[in-house]
Amino acid sequence: MNSNIEKQIFAIIDGNAIVHRAYHALPPFTTKEGVLVNAVYGFFSFVFRIIKDLQPGAIAVAFDLAAPTFRHQEFDGYKAKRKKAPDNLYHQIPIIKEILEAMGIKFFTKEGFEADDLLGTMAVSVQKSNDFKTVIISSDTDILQLVGQNIQAIILQRGISQFTIYDDKGVQEKYQGLIPKQLIDFKALRGDPSDNIPGVFGIGEKTAISLINHFGDMENLYSLLNEKETEKVIKKSVLDKLIKQKDQAFMSRNLAEIRTNVPIDFDVRACYWQDYDREKVSNLFRELGFSSLANRLPVNKII
Repeated sequence: MNSNIEKQIFAIIDGNAIVHRAYHALPPFTTKEGVLVNAVYGFFSFVFRIIKDLQPGAIAVAFDLAAPTFRHQEFDGYKAKRKKAPDNLYHQIPIIKEILEAMGIKFFTKEGFEADDLLGTMAVSVQKSNDFKTVIISSDTDILQLVGQNIQAIILQRGISQFTIYDDKGVQEKYQGLIPKQLIDFKALRGDPSDNIPGVFGIGEKTAISLINHFGDMENLYSLLNEKETEKVIKKSVLDKLIKQKDQAFMSRNLAEIRTNVPIDFDVRACYWQDYDREKVSNLFRELGFSSLANRLPVNKII
């Protein structure tokens, strides 16, 4: 990660994504009381690295809640095929939140919404600021739809050690010319098995990219489906799928779109990472058996 950027960095972290990666990347180890804490250790090892490499002036973390979201209400099959993570993963999240609070790092949740929606809301809120460049950190490529002016993304590739940094150009290279905001329509057509978003059955990645590159967006695509010229561009079999599954395509689009207007009490100034009680945090880590983390607490950067 290269921090040679003039603007202050606002680092926003997908908490659940990092917790899951840490849990599966590290072997299980426990406290003296037998409490599993491998995800806690991995989470803060990663956060320390983010702080060291990016030197952010402001930091925030977003977490999912267990309650269903508006997406589940719209489509009861949303994420239905995902295997529930073990309870001993979720039991580590309150410990993580306690340490974040002690470090002066704000974290956000909102019933009815996912962490992605909170990341999007915070990123867009400060997008026009001349003071910050926002860097979103996640393992979920869904957040690439948020990349744009003053917004970059770091996507974990394997475990919590390998990652790719994306700006506008990087997104276009990955998706054969699609710009970030077009990824919503791309996903609406192709679907997303990991989230159980159906998309248009029978349309794969190559066709979805081709359609969005040619028509620009779904609204334009569907407005031209009955035009004679469209038949020269789209195969009849694909045309039939698009027509028959129109409602499903637009439902999928609504599921795929990250919300950027979630009503949360957010002000980037409250996320400035300033003073924190190093002794308190050190003691928390030592109680968990994390002497190595206690010995390398990051120095806060005061704006």
